[in-house]
Amino acid sequence: MHRSPVLVLVAVVLLSACSGSSSVAARPTPSQSGTQVLSGSIGAAAYVIDLPVDWNGTLSLYSHGYVAPGAANPASAAPDRAVAQWLLDRGYALAGSSYSSTGWAIEDALKDQIALLDHFAQTVGQPKRVIAIGGSLGGIITAGLVQDYPNRFAAAIPLCGVLAGGVAAWNTGLDGAYAFKTLLAPASGLQLVHISDPAANLQLANGLVAQALQTPAGQARIALMAALSDLPGWFVPTSPAPASTDYPAMAAAQAQWESRVDFGFAFSNRAELEKRAGGNPSWNVGVDYAHQLAISADRAEVEALYRAAGLDLAADLRTLNAGATIRPDPHAVAYLDRNVSFDGNLSVPVLTLHTTADGLVVPQDETAYADVVRSAGKQDLLRQVFVERAGHCAFTSAEVIVLIETMVARLDTGRWNEAALEPAALNASALRLGSGLNALGGLFAAAPAFARFDAGPYPRPFPRGSAAP
Repeated sequence: MHRSPVLVLVAVVLLSACSGSSSVAARPTPSQSGTQVLSGSIGAAAYVIDLPVDWNGTLSLYSHGYVAPGAANPASAAPDRAVAQWLLDRGYALAGSSYSSTGWAIEDALKDQIALLDHFAQTVGQPKRVIAIGGSLGGIITAGLVQDYPNRFAAAIPLCGVLAGGVAAWNTGLDGAYAFKTLLAPASGLQLVHISDPAANLQLANGLVAQALQTPAGQARIALMAALSDLPGWFVPTSPAPASTDYPAMAAAQAQWESRVDFGFAFSNRAELEKRAGGNPSWNVGVDYAHQLAISADRAEVEALYRAAGLDLAADLRTLNAGATIRPDPHAVAYLDRNVSFDGNLSVPVLTLHTTADGLVVPQDETAYADVVRSAGKQDLLRQVFVERAGHCAFTSAEVIVLIETMVARLDTGRWNEAALEPAALNASALRLGSGLNALGGLFAAAPAFARFDAGPYPRPFPRGSAAP
């Protein structure tokens, strides 16, 4: 759920017209391309607005990803500089808020983004239509905006979004952390919930995983904890995926996802969420971990590694089930459900994008979202596409632009162009954008990689308003 680097354009401060806001007034300054860049603050949230010379009436409202608690938090208005320039060159206005806080800032983000829409209408003009777009935590915010404020948006494009919702995501993260402590460090002081010292807790977890990786038994058990969260066995976006039966290579990749990415959320950032929610919003009481492994995409890998290590997998699963006693604080669950889980009751078209090997926000999030949309009978409004690549939000600028083009066509015609949504057609469209846009981070050349993909079931779904123990 991390935030991708975005070039900050030269900006000036504009007096906010919103009630209760504060900023310093200054005259908008055109950039070299003629784009006006407006910036300021609405309350505690910074914002940036990019206005093209000939605005076409459509506004792209961008929601950025997770920012670690206390880290620098500037506003950004597009996924990357190349996407921003492509949109501006075609007359789209761009806007984005920094949000009033860092961490799991969804409650603030939803309010701050709507406040920015109001400010835009008052100072620039009322858009003909607004397209919400955002990545990672910004993806769940994007989907949350069109769920909670459907009349303000024409469409949504969540990228690598936490679309299973907040309760489901943190429950699934708890499962992996619980398996890690229970099977590899039961006598340690590692805290799973109610974390008192996030930095020390994360340091302890990192030391424990380094020890565990030194033995086949430790590697097998780390593969089990990864399987409970459906982590992919592919880590580096610029490298090919391991063979489907190269279980040691897959386990090594999963260990990188855990130690380099996911542990920060499970053993440190959870504390910020608990403070915000007023308690622990996650639980594992009543969870059958044998069932969770049975539905995991990584089951065959775990079984093979356990056999090679001479471990009794059934015994470990019984141990996990016997110790599954963590209960949530009901008011914290309610907070996280509001901020945010999904009911699937779409009223505008939504087009999502995910890599097939994302170990922070797993592609199974897309299944959870599609399931609630289908249950609400709104599946005609949803389309989901995948890029066959490792990495969290590891998209080229071209792949993102093609999605925007597809959504604009959907809005202009009132229907999905199903042929254009086929992977081959999407790849051809991305290639036509040229080599400069077919790159990761603007640095590494990458051919478009849209592909058919069945993500499989989400480990522990939680539609909005579901019951918790």
